[in-house]
Amino acid sequence: MAQLQALRDKVGRPLTVTSGYRCASHPVELRKTHLGAHAQGLAADIAISGATERYALIKAAIEVGMTGLGVASGFIHVDAGHAYAARPAVWKY
Repeated sequence: MAQLQALRDKVGRPLTVTSGYRCASHPVELRKTHLGAHAQGLAADIAISGATERYALIKAAIEVGMTGLGVASGFIHVDAGHAYAARPAVWKY
């Protein structure tokens, strides 16, 4: 939560979180071998509306110490680490 607040402060606007904490029985988590960053309380997906907003959010996320960034057309996944995946990392959906 502290990193998300720092991210919000850095971009200077509210963030629309489309996916935050997921319990172990969430359908997305059930498809995984190991629980993901969302199920560990380390990740959030944040809605974005265009290229300029995407760039600003990615830049700010790196500046506040987010180490996992997933880029999709309508959201950015940010996380603060992951026990089963290499970090830092950037990927696309």
